[in-house]
Amino acid sequence: MDYYISMGIQQDEHSTIATLYWQAFGFKLGRVLGPDARAQTFLCNVLDPDFAWVARNNGDKIIGIAGFKTAQGALVGGDYADLKDVYGAWGGLWRGLLLSVLERDLDPDVLMMDGICVDETARGQGVGTALLDAIKNHASALGKNGVRLDVIDTNPRAKSLYMRRGFETQKIETTGPFRYVFRFKEATQMLWRTDKN
Repeated sequence: MDYYISMGIQQDEHSTIATLYWQAFGFKLGRVLGPDARAQTFLCNVLDPDFAWVARNNGDKIIGIAGFKTAQGALVGGDYADLKDVYGAWGGLWRGLLLSVLERDLDPDVLMMDGICVDETARGQGVGTALLDAIKNHASALGKNGVRLDVIDTNPRAKSLYMRRGFETQKIETTGPFRYVFRFKEATQMLWRTDKN
C-alpha cells in the first residue's frame, strides 16, 4: 500500500480521526467516555489538529494517526467544560475525575506521545512505524531530548514495535483498583532518546 505522512488534520476530518481513535482506545476508555456516540462527539470537539501526524493513502483516506502533547496542547485535549457539554454536569464531573487518573506529567525536554492508531485495513504495512518515526523526527526538530509514551499490558504488539524502534522501559505503573474501570493492570512508561538517532 502506498501512503504518505503529513502533519495536521482538517476540520472535516475530525469525525474520521475520532472514529479511528475510538477504535484503538475505546476498550480502555469505554467505561468512562461511553457510550460510543457520545465518546466520538466528545473526541470530535476536543481534537487539536496542530498536534498530530497523519498517514493517508494515495486516495487521501486517513489510515493512521499519531498524536503528541506539549505544554501548548495535545491531540486530545478537553476539560470539564468540554465534558459537561457532552455528558452534563454530573456526568462530566465523574468522568473528569476518573480521567485524571490517567494524566501524565509533562517534561519540557521530552515530547509526549498522545496515542497512535492505524486503521485495521492498513496494519502490518509499516504505517505505525512511519508514524512513530515522524514523531521522533518532530521531537528532534523541536530540540527535545526524546519521546516518551505509555503502553498498556493488553497491547503487547505495540510494545514490541516501540522496543524495535529504540524505546526503552523506564518504569511500570499499576492501576490498582482502577483496572476494573480502564481494563488494564499495568502501563509501561517508555523513552526514546534523540541521541540514539
